Amino acid sequence: MATAEQLKALIRSHNSGDDEHFRAIAMQIAAVQARKGNARIAQELRDLLDQAHRRQSPVGSPRAVPIARPAGELAGLVSASYPNTRLADMVLSDATRTQLEAVVQQHRQRDLLHSHGLRPKRKLLLVGPPGCGKTMSASAIAGECGLPLLFVQLHGLITKYMGETAAKLHLIFDAMTQTGGVYLFDEFDAIGAERGARNDVGEMRRVLNSFLQFLERDDSEGIIIAATNFVGMLDKALFRRFDDIIRYDLPTGRMIRSLTENRLAAFDLTGIAWQSITLAARHLSQAEVTRACEDAARQAVLSGTHTITAENLKQSLVARHHQVKRRATKE
Repeated sequence: MATAEQLKALIRSHNSGDDEHFRAIAMQIAAVQARKGNARIAQELRDLLDQAHRRQSPVGSPRAVPIARPAGELAGLVSASYPNTRLADMVLSDATRTQLEAVVQQHRQRDLLHSHGLRPKRKLLLVGPPGCGKTMSASAIAGECGLPLLFVQLHGLITKYMGETAAKLHLIFDAMTQTGGVYLFDEFDAIGAERGARNDVGEMRRVLNSFLQFLERDDSEGIIIAATNFVGMLDKALFRRFDDIIRYDLPTGRMIRSLTENRLAAFDLTGIAWQSITLAARHLSQAEVTRACEDAARQAVLSGTHTITAENLKQSLVARHHQVKRRATKE
């Protein structure tokens, strides 16, 4: 199950009382098992680690109170959750997974990095088509690091507080210094669009300038994630302010098969011709492939069978293509 080196590292971290390192190694073992198809073993390992983590955390810790109930003006700007998502639960390209795993590992080993005058990567820009895992990645980072996910209500921030948005941004960045967490600015192009664009207004330029200043000055322990579907719209000055830019693409054939097998694990897929399925799913996002699988699963259940046929799955994928086109036409 675990390699000899992993077992030795587990014992060393246990003997030294390094709980963070012990947890990191154990989570790596769980992730390997999940990728090998041993989902039950991986989940059991994660559950055991979560139980141990809860026992070690003091009841009513100061971090949990302000996050669970953001107070005052902050309550209207940020929503909080405690995700259980893990990177092993996601279907990602190798390059994207490697970057995300590095962020998690560096956060867990941040004390070691600090002792050498280094800081973990904690300001991330996620770019790629909608439905390809950007928001879920923020949840997975929060879950892996044992942090709350703070979802910044960006559109409400801008429309409700026009003229005061910079002050509200300041409030959010102040919260980062007091409360550790993963702060997600989703649909970031709403404020990060290039300055000088023809549809730009002076207020939004000021908002973007304020965000750039806050981001550059921020030295909290929080993980800041900005996500956008429209990387071409972003102001060029943004990119150098982030520690890493993580790109997402539409799923490959291998990823489509993994998504399908994961979502339909409770059904019989022995008759599936995977080449035809991956061809039918081309140009769909991970989210749309998952929804097509769920459509096929509903049809199978209502038909009284546990078998997913290639024809039914292809029909569901084709229907998803039509829905995507209709949405694009309306937009």
